[in-house]
Amino acid sequence: MTASLHHHYLVITALGADRPGIVNTITRHVSSCGCNIEDSRLAMLGDEFTFIMLLSGSWNAITLIESTLPLKGAELDLLIVMKRTSAWPRQPLPVTVWVQVEVPDSPHIIERFTGLFDTHDMNIAELVSRTQPGEKSENAQLFIQISAHSPASQNAPKMEKAFKELCTELNAQGSINIVNYSQHDEQDGVS
Repeated sequence: MTASLHHHYLVITALGADRPGIVNTITRHVSSCGCNIEDSRLAMLGDEFTFIMLLSGSWNAITLIESTLPLKGAELDLLIVMKRTSAWPRQPLPVTVWVQVEVPDSPHIIERFTGLFDTHDMNIAELVSRTQPGEKSENAQLFIQISAHSPASQNAPKMEKAFKELCTELNAQGSINIVNYSQHDEQDGVS
């Protein structure tokens, strides 16, 4: 991220029917307004696609995209939401956790896993889930991937134990990877 007092930030979300060239059209428009794409995500959901972008630019560039993007969205039959934001100071997050889960699909499964992260004071950075139909409707499988960060390194062992217990309870196949950066720093002589 380019952190500067002269930069302004805008988050945009767009939702619409997928068709070739639509993302390129939006990214070209963003560039033509003088904005930079700091971060972005795109996903296909059914026949629809959605993307989220964090843009940066001068006050004039952000104002220009705010005034022209709704018209461009209407031309492309996109629902667009925009919100100004600001640069954020990155707090040290010494622990990163990645989990992957395959579990028989049923209501509240994702909620159980997101609740687990919440209980252990971990900030979810990314969540991807998809349902794979089975041969019979009751055999559908849910695949979940979550990455999260925690400012407290002592939460990691408790999180790992609780994750394994939840997988056992839900008859899920899961894996968890934890990287404790503060231990790496201490081992490397950096405090």
